[in-house]
Amino acid sequence: MKIFNLPDLGEGLPDAEIVRWYVKIGDEIKVDAPLVAMETAKAVVDVPSPFAGTIKKLHGSAGTIVATGAPLVEFESTEAETNIKDPIRDTGTVAGTIEISNKIFVEQATSIDQQNNQGAKATPAVRALAQRLQVDLSNVTATGPNNTISSKDVELAATHLKQAGELELLKGVRRAMAQAMQKSHQSIVPVTIVEDAILYNYNEQYDISVMLIQALSAACQIEPALNAWFDAQAMGRRLIKQLDLGIAVDTPEGLFVPVLREANTKNAANLRKEINDLKAQVESRTIKPEQMRGSSFVLSNFGKFAGRYANPIIIQPCVAILGVGKLRTAVVPIDNKPGIAYILPLSLSFDHRACTGGEASRFLGAVVDFLSERKQ
Repeated sequence: MKIFNLPDLGEGLPDAEIVRWYVKIGDEIKVDAPLVAMETAKAVVDVPSPFAGTIKKLHGSAGTIVATGAPLVEFESTEAETNIKDPIRDTGTVAGTIEISNKIFVEQATSIDQQNNQGAKATPAVRALAQRLQVDLSNVTATGPNNTISSKDVELAATHLKQAGELELLKGVRRAMAQAMQKSHQSIVPVTIVEDAILYNYNEQYDISVMLIQALSAACQIEPALNAWFDAQAMGRRLIKQLDLGIAVDTPEGLFVPVLREANTKNAANLRKEINDLKAQVESRTIKPEQMRGSSFVLSNFGKFAGRYANPIIIQPCVAILGVGKLRTAVVPIDNKPGIAYILPLSLSFDHRACTGGEASRFLGAVVDFLSERKQ
């Protein structure tokens, strides 16, 4: 019997979700034949079979999240068996020596250690009850003595959870997005600056997305510090010569950020074609994992839905992201007289560990200047 553990499907990902199996128990399979489709942090990857043989067990069904390195499939093969735990040597499955004693232990309450429940404590029994009822203790109000969470507190919280509806676990793209946002919040030092670009020469036939990419390309030439990666462990940054632009694409499944390679080298027609191609691949879920990696800067045009300014979240290892708000018209001075022009609100978030306020301001100013002067 052979056990195939889920391999790392890309850059140290901790897990992946089963989308569909191409096999069932009892099937014969050849080496490199499609085994299962797994959804990683933004892409669906077909995993080929590493063995030839008969499928004996599938560890999970569609929707199951499998940790990297955990069992995925069991095969019956004529090859030498590997990767099987010895039930005698595998101490991970043995509880250990059980000792009998007449001692009486008193449970000691320990702190919850959560910012939104500072000072609250809970005994091991209460923690076990909370785990069984799927209650997050950091969200429970303590009513016991010395700010201790009681079993009644946990049961009341569980009742409220039932009234709120069934817990919907985040999967696939939404789960990956949540993990990326949490990681960003924990490590990056973000600052956001905002400005309005007055589009004096704009008309409704212009391609705003293309104009923005061209503006970013120009800004990277003037101030390259924001087109970069930051390495927190080494405490260093890498300035990127080409603009590999991540373009945020909203879908019902969650946020995708495909990368438009070397955007600074392409003309308007090629930029529009590549944008359309990337969006089509995202919508059909055929985009490849390598097309979702390696962006040096990110553009998020949230304004096509609603909103003027925002606090865009930086995606590591990038050091900056530009958020674009809803285009509007306003009365502005034109040749010292009141006139009507299109206004494009911009919000630039940058990692203050890697960029100074001056660098970020110069970069945003370059984007604004380009858009204000641009004529198509």
